[in-house]
Amino acid sequence: MPAGTTDRLVLDASVAVAWCFEDETSRLTERVLDLLSGGSEALVPCIWPLEVSNALLVAERRKRIAQARISGLLRHIAGLPITLMPIGTLTAFEQILPLARQCGLSLYDAAYLELASRMALPLATLDAELRRSASQVGIMLLA
Repeated sequence: MPAGTTDRLVLDASVAVAWCFEDETSRLTERVLDLLSGGSEALVPCIWPLEVSNALLVAERRKRIAQARISGLLRHIAGLPITLMPIGTLTAFEQILPLARQCGLSLYDAAYLELASRMALPLATLDAELRRSASQVGIMLLA
């Protein structure tokens, strides 16, 4: 792994969804894709595939993307080195819920913060509120 790269990170759904729309890609989204293509691993909470799929379903319903395109994109994303991490009941109730309250986030977004904190990994996200909250609680952001 070259200097200045990371071999593991926590990946928010916003980054993966942006890969699917040319007008949403950014230096960050391209960097994450390059890292994953180059051998890095992303960790995601177990809700991640539902969030990614739901965002694409909403885009399909709004006629922004075709169903056939979604299928191909999801196959590509599924082939990336992304590891689903379970969320235990006690983790949800005793770690994620208080973090969501503290930061004013949804439980879904707080799950990314909790995972990044627990694993001591940088977080890759495009979500402004999630970025603000990560900074607030001392979680490193992938730039």
